[in-house]
Amino acid sequence: MADERVKLEVAFEGGVALSVSVPAGIADDLDKALASGDGGSITFEADDGRYTVAVKKIIFVKRHLREGRVGFGA
Repeated sequence: MADERVKLEVAFEGGVALSVSVPAGIADDLDKALASGDGGSITFEADDGRYTVAVKKIIFVKRHLREGRVGFGA
């Protein structure tokens, strides 16, 4: 699915956290940036706007599993 979105929760030093919905590719890019250990920053578009975050200030990232759909179905 080319348009798959992933919900991320990102926690930073100092207790600030954000919860965003991003394309799966952005979540993968963030994983790569964290794994590289280079620090720096990453900029991405989420459902509610554009974010630039300092990778070295991230304490953890939670990547949610695909959410089940609520509703009636056959």
